[in-house]
Amino acid sequence: MLSLRWTRIALILAFLALVAGLSAAVWRQAYVQALEPLEARGQADLALASDRLLAQLQRYREFAVLMADHPVLAQLHRGGSQAAASQVLLEAADKTSTLTAFYADPTGRVLASSSGVAPDGLTQGAYFKRAVNGALGAAQGSTAGFAQRTYSFAAPAFGPDGRVRGVLVAVVDIDDLEEDWRGSQPTVFFTLRNGQIFVTNRSELLSAQLLNERVLALPDGRRESAAVRSVAGYSIFAQSWSPYVPARALLLSADLPVIDMMGYAMINVTPALRLAQLQAAVAAAVCLFFGALLWLATERRRTLAAANLVLEDRVAARTQALEAANTDLRREIQERQEAEAALKRAQADLVQAGKLSALGEMSAGISHELNQPLMAIRSFAENGSAFLERDDTDRVAKNLLRISDMARRMGRIIKNLRAFARQESEPVTRVDLGAVIQNAIELTEAKLNAAGVDLAFAPLPVPVWVRGGDVRLTQVFVNLISNASDAMEGQEVRKLTIEVEAGAALAVHVRDTGPGLSDAARIFDPFYSTKSVGSSEGLGLGLSISYGLVQSFGGTIKGANAPEGGAVFTVVLERWAEEDVA
Repeated sequence: MLSLRWTRIALILAFLALVAGLSAAVWRQAYVQALEPLEARGQADLALASDRLLAQLQRYREFAVLMADHPVLAQLHRGGSQAAASQVLLEAADKTSTLTAFYADPTGRVLASSSGVAPDGLTQGAYFKRAVNGALGAAQGSTAGFAQRTYSFAAPAFGPDGRVRGVLVAVVDIDDLEEDWRGSQPTVFFTLRNGQIFVTNRSELLSAQLLNERVLALPDGRRESAAVRSVAGYSIFAQSWSPYVPARALLLSADLPVIDMMGYAMINVTPALRLAQLQAAVAAAVCLFFGALLWLATERRRTLAAANLVLEDRVAARTQALEAANTDLRREIQERQEAEAALKRAQADLVQAGKLSALGEMSAGISHELNQPLMAIRSFAENGSAFLERDDTDRVAKNLLRISDMARRMGRIIKNLRAFARQESEPVTRVDLGAVIQNAIELTEAKLNAAGVDLAFAPLPVPVWVRGGDVRLTQVFVNLISNASDAMEGQEVRKLTIEVEAGAALAVHVRDTGPGLSDAARIFDPFYSTKSVGSSEGLGLGLSISYGLVQSFGGTIKGANAPEGGAVFTVVLERWAEEDVA
């Protein structure tokens, strides 16, 4: 038993050592791969910084060459005004941000100066000697008698005989060039041939001297060493003496012979390190995860083999219990399906009962509406018979036309009653909203006339199609119109207004001048009614049925009190779209 334990420990340690080695290999490979694009981007940044410096200095170089042949300066050799020449140099220097510009003869005597500075020992400068010899001279450092860092260009001015008769010196303030560089990324600096840092975007590096790639002499006399490590051919520079310079950086260099300097860029390798560490951590986590899974699988196999018999017994018992529960569940599902079918039948019966109840309430008015045309038909028929005996065919024809109109009116009333009374079970289809409202008005016309209700409704000029059922939607508006008529009983002003509002959806507003709603939140509850107890005018199911019907069409219905008094019910219905056919 003890031997088995030590064997397991040895296997675990060997596996951990293998994971550590694999993670180290992944880290190095990922680090090297991340350094490659980092070096390419760094070389591009260094080239961009070098081109920027060269372009800025090139502007002053061209300034020196162009100003050397200025006519005002040429007049100085023929007794021209020194003040005028100095003013020309001052204006040109201001426009080009040149620190100073002066014009001297080959002996070093300054003939004109933009700043009034006449440096001594001018002829000792190599750049001035080069200009006297007919070539363009350049010098970096504290030249021309200025204490700050400057870069000077000396351009020769040739006389009519082809000899150099003067030299124009343009002095550039390096601080002005660096103004836009400060704090930019990455760290870039340019050194003179002796290693002194002359231009940089990190002010703490100014005037420091790079003795070699490992030692930097700071302006205060300190010498700071940096660890330089080679990784797959890349030089990684590590330092701790400045918080503004990357602690670990890829050191890149480029020779700039045009300005006699060396350019350096320090590219921060922290992102590459983080990426390599992340990939190594992921590799280690994957190895540990699958190793743990393998270990657990081995242990579980041993444990499962011992517990297999007990588990089989438990599975058998559980299977038996599940079969019993499944039987009970099937029986419960069947009972619920039967209950749902019974509920649907009850709802359909309730809707039909609501329609028959509404027909019962309207029966007296409908009888009156049918009795009037019948009596008129009888009267017109008797009159027509009398006119026929008198051979008055014109009057007979008129009476027959009136009898036909009366019969057509009775047929329309009976057709609406039959359509309203039938039990509609068809799915949602296309319904003309204007025709539905007109049918509802015709069904309730007798009741409205008997109650003295003034109806305001403008028929729709064109068919407006909505999603619904013809009979069911008619029942909704019959219920709303009947309720509004009942609510206005006893009111001095009894006016019912029906308006159709067209938009993305269609809204129908049914507004009355009754007392309003006492409890708008409960008006759609079943058996809720504002009528007196024992009233034969309804059971409080009309609005509840209407609410369910409108929702089945995908619409909404709500009731509220109108600001000017009375109640207003709004039915919102969806427009019929052609794709609804599918």
